Amino acid sequence: MADPSSYRPKPGQIPDSPGVYRFRDEHRRVIYVGKAKSLRQRLASYFQDLANLHPRTRTMVTTAASVEWTVVSTEVEALQLEYSWIKEYDPRFNVKYRDDKSYPYLAVTMNEEFPRVQVMRGQKKKGVRYFGPYGHAWAIRDTVDLLLRVFPVRTCSAGVFKNATRTGRPCLLGYIGKCAAPCVGRVTPEEHRELAEEFCDFMAGRTGTYIRRLEKDMAVAAEDMEYERAARLRDDIGALKKAMEKSAVVLADATDADLIALAEDELEAAVQIFHVRGGRVRGQRGWVTDKVEAVTSGDLVEHALQQLYGEETGDSVPKEVLVPALPDPLEPVQAWLTERRGSSVSLRIPQRGDKKALMETVHRNALHALALHKTKRASDLTTRSRALEEIAEALDLDSAPLRIECYDISHLQGDDVVASMVVLEDGLARKSEYRRFQIKGFEGQDDVRSMHEVITRRFKRYLAAQEKSGEWSDAESADEDGPVESSLTEDDGRPKRFAYPPQLVVVDGGQPQVAAAKRALDELGIDDIAVCGLAKRLEEVWVPDEDDPVVLPRTSEGLYLLQRVRDEAHRFAITYQRTKRAKRFRAGPLDEVPGLGDARKQALIKHFGSVKRLRSATIDQICEVPGIGRKTAETIVAAFAQAAPAAPAVNTATGEIMEDEEPTAEEHTDSEPTAVEHTDAEPTAEKHTDAEPTDEEHVGAEHATEHATDARPAEEPVSTGASEERRGQEP
Repeated sequence: MADPSSYRPKPGQIPDSPGVYRFRDEHRRVIYVGKAKSLRQRLASYFQDLANLHPRTRTMVTTAASVEWTVVSTEVEALQLEYSWIKEYDPRFNVKYRDDKSYPYLAVTMNEEFPRVQVMRGQKKKGVRYFGPYGHAWAIRDTVDLLLRVFPVRTCSAGVFKNATRTGRPCLLGYIGKCAAPCVGRVTPEEHRELAEEFCDFMAGRTGTYIRRLEKDMAVAAEDMEYERAARLRDDIGALKKAMEKSAVVLADATDADLIALAEDELEAAVQIFHVRGGRVRGQRGWVTDKVEAVTSGDLVEHALQQLYGEETGDSVPKEVLVPALPDPLEPVQAWLTERRGSSVSLRIPQRGDKKALMETVHRNALHALALHKTKRASDLTTRSRALEEIAEALDLDSAPLRIECYDISHLQGDDVVASMVVLEDGLARKSEYRRFQIKGFEGQDDVRSMHEVITRRFKRYLAAQEKSGEWSDAESADEDGPVESSLTEDDGRPKRFAYPPQLVVVDGGQPQVAAAKRALDELGIDDIAVCGLAKRLEEVWVPDEDDPVVLPRTSEGLYLLQRVRDEAHRFAITYQRTKRAKRFRAGPLDEVPGLGDARKQALIKHFGSVKRLRSATIDQICEVPGIGRKTAETIVAAFAQAAPAAPAVNTATGEIMEDEEPTAEEHTDSEPTAVEHTDAEPTAEKHTDAEPTDEEHVGAEHATEHATDARPAEEPVSTGASEERRGQEP
């Protein structure tokens, strides 16, 4: 715990002007970003008697080791810079709202020749009109299905559209009248764009015009005795009215406003936002945050406004924003919103009438969201805390290990030896901190020696970062531990890669691996990091210099956490090992030719039809390929001469030696080498001297890890292998 007086700026050093300040910890991480109308007055409030500070503020200033500031011209600039730095540095003591889901929007791609209506999530794109957000994607589809009767805009993907254009036949929606079928030329691009604009106008709230126009057309059709057309128009009017009923009128017509409500207690706060467009609720979203700093309701509103409109411009910022409490000071926030919109924005508290009544509804939603969040989080947070406490007690640690790093070695019978490092922080996976290593110190199969090398390399980097205040030389960075980063600067508050030390190092293995890891730390003079190992055979926890393992109960949450991080390390290592192995098996003589890239390799294969024909070609014949000079051709011929001759293909059923040509260029690129298929069929040889699970078992184990960390990659299959069976025995 640092003494704030040790880094307090000297009197008169802090300017009396608007600006943004940053507190950093001993590792140069930015832990808090704030803005101030007067930097001198605001920073002086932090350096007073600790007993007078709010407990959260006291924790922040005692965690920090330095403070710095940047002077700006106005408070609006300070607000903008504060938002940018909070987004960039992700400080731990700042309020950061987190979405409980990725909300879907109804989007119209007006930036395309034929605009498309679809459901979109994530980052907004330029030239696309968005409506929402909606609580569920099915709500969007129901609305669109009703509106397509009147506005038959394209909804198909680019692939379906191109296929219909090629075949001259529209999709099913084109046949049933729910698409204007621009793919086959039923409407011109201009006519289809006009339909899309009318669709957007209706969704934006300008509904009365279209209803009245259709009613007039229906009356005219009835007078002309065109009863079938009149019936269709009647059904269209019904569809539009039904779509309008899905978003009931809550405010006067043409009212555009966002209503923000808060529900908070001492530890957390929930925010609910209703988006009202044209007097109707067009979208709703909610956020929850931990109150890690001493904040008022006005501060929470200001942070919500920053997150809500920080990336928005134009009409996405409404004319009116209704809030339960006003930020202090109000003028910079209102000026910032006006700048984002491009015209005046009113930020106020509703006092009476329909707007106040609607604000009460939004507040009830916020209360419900906070209660639901606490119900969901309680069991998960309690379980993680209990697991960390059990680990600390079993290993006799001074405190719970808030950062755990686990290492694993993977290879295929001594080839392509790699290692992985995965990280848990507060019991949750921190995937941005994962690292992978290629073993370079020796060749062959030696898990103990590999573990010693990996631990040494990792903590050498940590010591170098600590000694040089985050600066690493290019020589130290020239390995495959991760992407090479430039040295840290004063304005970059995020230490890179290996700058954070763990409280606990877990290795996949027993006594030998644990001893190797401990020896590596001792050689580096590091004695404040605990080490343990988890052996797979009996799930025993080994600690250094002990002849007997620590046996945790099978029902222990601590054991389950160690199993999850061990399985995650194995998954990460084996994925990297397979990637390297696949590259090695796909390598050929052409890969050894310097300066020969993928484009010229493909040109050679396309010209000769196969590698076998290329191998038998002369230098003059190779020179006929566009882009291949004589010197390159000579190098190619020399590479083939030095390469070992390919083994003949054998028919495994008859034993006959096959003399057929090698695959053509298309077949060669699309087919997978036999060696890869053969090794994948024998996953048990993949690694380890002690009871390694098969690939299928490992994927099942990965499911356990990802389930616990709530971050399972979507592309990974979930298997019900031995790890699933093992977890089934544990409550």
